Order: sequence, then structure tokens, then C-alpha cells
Amino acid sequence: MEPTLTEARWTHIALPSSDLDAAIDFYTSFTPLVVVSRHSDDAGSNAWLSNPDQVQTPFVLVLVAFDKDRGNPQPQLTPFAHLGMEVPSRGDVETIAERARAAGCLHWEPMDVPPPVGYICALKDPDGNVVEISHNQQVFAEVRELWGEREGGGGGGVRDGGDVRDGRDVRADA
Repeated sequence: MEPTLTEARWTHIALPSSDLDAAIDFYTSFTPLVVVSRHSDDAGSNAWLSNPDQVQTPFVLVLVAFDKDRGNPQPQLTPFAHLGMEVPSRGDVETIAERARAAGCLHWEPMDVPPPVGYICALKDPDGNVVEISHNQQVFAEVRELWGEREGGGGGGVRDGGDVRDGRDVRADA
């Protein structure tokens, strides 16, 4: 039996790719993402990438290669807009930056940025989209603190004194 969606969820972000195989190679080499599915139709093909074993709240990066756009990069996330990946240690940021530098895709050198950002670097994927690698940004920890670790999330409230009802910030409703 397939699981039933019981509430609205943020599930994916989709980016065009001019070379799907190169994009898959980039994301599976420089980020924790793995390919979870591939699809194709008359217009082209796509790949879904996600963290391994992300079951409770899956979120997918959808890379879409339209046949008509093959070979023509269309960067969507640049110069600052980016995908963010948090890693466990500063050393992980350094290692990824070193590998990206050697591969010619390092966009921002590693640097310390005041909280809540942390220690970061950024890469450019084959289409020119920016991918930030961070340590100590605390996105994972802050969201877990806010909503807890229980199955399905829920509950909690906004850290700066706001309120969350039914999964939305209702500070503006007051």
C-alpha cells in the first residue's frame, strides 16, 4: 500500500539542465544527493535527486533536460540565489572546496560568515547554478528544535515570537 499524503508538503525544486548526465555527476560527486528516480518523455528527460533514505519528509531536486535546450545552459540560481547543503564539519567544507577548485567549479572560497550563516563555500553546477556548502549554519538543528524530532513534524512555533498554525506562520494574520 502506498503512503497517503495527509497535508500539503514542500516536495521539490526543479532546475533546467543542458546536460543531464553532467549535472547528475556533479550533484552526486559534490553533494550528499543520490539519484532516486529518472523519467523521460517526448520532450526530454529528468532525474530526481534526494538525500539517501529521506522518508519522513522527502525533498527532491528535479533536474530537467528538455531536448530543445540541450547544450544551452540556463542558470536559474545565480549570482547569489543558491541551493544550500549543510555538512557536519569545517573539514567537509574544505574538502569539497578543494575538489571543486581542482574541477574548476568553485564559486566562493571557503569563508566564515557571521551567524546564522557559518562556514561556507559555493560551487557552480554545470549549468551555472550556485550550490552553497555550509557548516554550522544550523538549519537542520534549528528546524528540529522548532518542530521536534517526532514523526511528521508538526507543532512548535516561530523562534522570534511568532506563531505557526497548520504549518504556516500567522504573525501577519494578527
